[in-house]
Amino acid sequence: MSEITKLKPTELWKYFHEITLIPRPSKNESRIVDYIVRFGRDNNLKTYVDRAGNVIVSKPATPGMENRKGVIIQTHLDMVPQKNNDKVHDFLKDPIETVIDGEWVKANGTTLGSDNGIGVAATLAILASKDLSHGPLEGLFTIDEETGMTGANDLEPGILKGEIMLNLDSETEGELCVGCAGGVNVNIKRDYSEEKTPAGMSAYKVTVKGLKGGHSGVDIALGRANSVKLLFRFLMQAEADFGIRVAMAEGGDLRNAIPREASAVVLVPEIKNYEFEAFVRGYEEMYKSEFAETEPDLAFFCEKTALPGKVMSAGDQYRIIRALYACPNGVQRMSQSMPGLVETSNNLAIARCRDGKFEAYNLTRSSVDTAKEATAWKIAGVFHLIDAKVVLEGSYPGWKPNMASPILAVMKKLYTSKFGTDPHVKAVHAGLECGIIGGIYPGLDMISLGPTIKYPHSPDEMVHIPSVAKFYDYLCSILKEVPAR
Repeated sequence: MSEITKLKPTELWKYFHEITLIPRPSKNESRIVDYIVRFGRDNNLKTYVDRAGNVIVSKPATPGMENRKGVIIQTHLDMVPQKNNDKVHDFLKDPIETVIDGEWVKANGTTLGSDNGIGVAATLAILASKDLSHGPLEGLFTIDEETGMTGANDLEPGILKGEIMLNLDSETEGELCVGCAGGVNVNIKRDYSEEKTPAGMSAYKVTVKGLKGGHSGVDIALGRANSVKLLFRFLMQAEADFGIRVAMAEGGDLRNAIPREASAVVLVPEIKNYEFEAFVRGYEEMYKSEFAETEPDLAFFCEKTALPGKVMSAGDQYRIIRALYACPNGVQRMSQSMPGLVETSNNLAIARCRDGKFEAYNLTRSSVDTAKEATAWKIAGVFHLIDAKVVLEGSYPGWKPNMASPILAVMKKLYTSKFGTDPHVKAVHAGLECGIIGGIYPGLDMISLGPTIKYPHSPDEMVHIPSVAKFYDYLCSILKEVPAR
């Protein structure tokens, strides 16, 4: 695992290695917060923890750079905890096991945490540097970005002094992000009645697994399968063809990750066991054919299991299955102003039916606030038809691009001069904290950048080693070229 400390730039990779040793899933950031606080104090830098739990580390300008505009370097401390089904790992206790694979750093069966750990490491390396020229700096390390942007939403006003903010949470080197989507959580709950298990039935556990999953914003347009949608599509047809009864069903575990696995315990008339098993095999073939390009490792199968004592009532089962099957999912509309960019999407992230309780959780995103609300209420309308309680919460705004940004002009010119090619200026269909922080600190000139990271929010997450070096070199050069006040 320590082999990554030999990579270049060594100062950045040293800090990233230390970060991977600290458990830091969302809402459990106390240890990484303590680490940042110790770092600040060890480097004699002014360090402050605000009421939300965010950490601000300030560093004075180097001699001769005092007249430059102050720069806030912003990253988030938490990571998405996802692992392969066969991987034994406790995200609250165990370090991330890093692996070097050619030009990529990966993790052993889990998310890597390069989102946003590389950004955090780069910020620490800059704050610790003794020979880098820069104006006044503030490192802003927010908490709980991945599950609600709590840190950004609760950031104290009046404590940051900078006029420019560089967010280090983008995931393609050579791209400068100038806008992002907003989001809203759509939470659904409903009780259902249960009945005694009918006689003459066999129990099967039906499972879909092996999907790629990924980031529910960045990867939503890649055509990947959603395990919850696949499962409930199957259950609806199996109910019609076999009269199955459902004892439990569940899939997905994180709102901002496309669900990779789902399963259900279903009861089938004993006389139809052979036909049902063939039916499941047929669905696997169909799914493999439909998703041959995007889901090469898809598996859909059934296995006999112990007979449960209760099943969902027939009426509630009918309604819940159809509502989940009808729930909008995936890309809803492409942007008219930026070709190729998703404007509006929904991720049906989590669904559970167990012990008389049904719940489902969605993350709706859009760069157009009215479209975001319209899609969220479309989802609500589906579940209102089955008398479910629907709550929209955690809404956050998008970040409107400012193509006249002064720091953008500096960064574009600098990138072209350093690397001989123009950077790609774009917006992203994902939630960045820029929109929220910009609302608390109006007038901030904001740009997001980063190295190349693939498949964030999934165990396939990887960061491109050469792009990290290029990104860090560029970041350090930007700080030298920040305009004067």
